[in-house]
Amino acid sequence: MGKLVLRTSEFWQYLSQNQKDLIREGQYLMEDIVKDNAYQFKDYSFLVFPFAKAYEGFLKQLFKDVKFISHLDYISDHLRLGKLMSPNLIGKLGDRSLYYKIENKAGNELAEKVWNVWKRGRNQIFHYFPHNLKAITFDEATVIIDEIIKTMEETYDKLKPKKT
Repeated sequence: MGKLVLRTSEFWQYLSQNQKDLIREGQYLMEDIVKDNAYQFKDYSFLVFPFAKAYEGFLKQLFKDVKFISHLDYISDHLRLGKLMSPNLIGKLGDRSLYYKIENKAGNELAEKVWNVWKRGRNQIFHYFPHNLKAITFDEATVIIDEIIKTMEETYDKLKPKKT
């Protein structure tokens, strides 16, 4: 797996230090710890975690910067991004719906992508159900991670805040 993010890109410069650290640590896990196949894990979900966490932080930061959420929402321990991004809750949330705001500003395709990557890279990976552990292979983890990074870059390009 090559370098996921061009470290000189405008997108990379936008990321917070914590988000960059999560991505670097995730890359280290994939490239230097797991890839040598010294141990075969039953589930490689743990590889997705740092990228999914960076994705959540990135979305919160971007949504704050483009005024989709307030600064108080951004720093709140109670903001539930998944709920606000769900296309199933547009009617209930009205103008608080982040899905609606993304769709309004950048189109349905991006809104769907942001939501689907959230579900696939976070919800479906990290929830534990006794009847469905949702174990993933190394290759599946790699695909999900690539989707997270590409969606972050595309979302930044299409929604990026105006420079002040």
